[in-house]
Amino acid sequence: MTPRRHILTFGLPLVLAACGLSERPYAERRQWPLLVPRPTVLPPRTGAGVLEIREFHAGPGLDARGLQTVQPDGSVRTAFYEEWAVLPARGAEDALRGWLGASGRFSGVVAPGSRAPATLAIEGELTELWVNLLTKTAHAAIAVVVIDLRAGGNKIILQATIRAIAPVADATEAILVKAQLAALADVFGQIERALVA
Repeated sequence: MTPRRHILTFGLPLVLAACGLSERPYAERRQWPLLVPRPTVLPPRTGAGVLEIREFHAGPGLDARGLQTVQPDGSVRTAFYEEWAVLPARGAEDALRGWLGASGRFSGVVAPGSRAPATLAIEGELTELWVNLLTKTAHAAIAVVVIDLRAGGNKIILQATIRAIAPVADATEAILVKAQLAALADVFGQIERALVA
């Protein structure tokens, strides 16, 4: 071994130790499922029409999977090692499809591309899904447009942004996730009631 290689080989651990890299524990990335189960599951209702839930868009800042928190100073932090298993807008879309499919209010709830002729369609944008650490609240909001497709029409019968807030017990990631899903469940319940109305 040449003297130069000898210095590099034995000097590297000292450099890493000086930077603190050798002492930092490895942080494993955790993925949280974006699942919002409905409290009660009812069978589809025959002859009640088919609801199509179209692809949801992501609002500003919600195009990443990292959990988001509003810090006490007002800044928004996106976690790197704690993230949703899917993109939040996609997860909210799938979860709402499952929620309304289990409501018993429709003959079926389908995704775009289904051959089932839909009578209603929902278009949406996930505009909020985060925790405010200062107020200890989780926030969820979806801007929805409901379209009546009957008789070949495209009549907008509802356009609104539906919001909900849920309390946050502490700042551990599991609690933050649980609170956000609770807020999202509240939003889904409001959307269901609006469709009935």
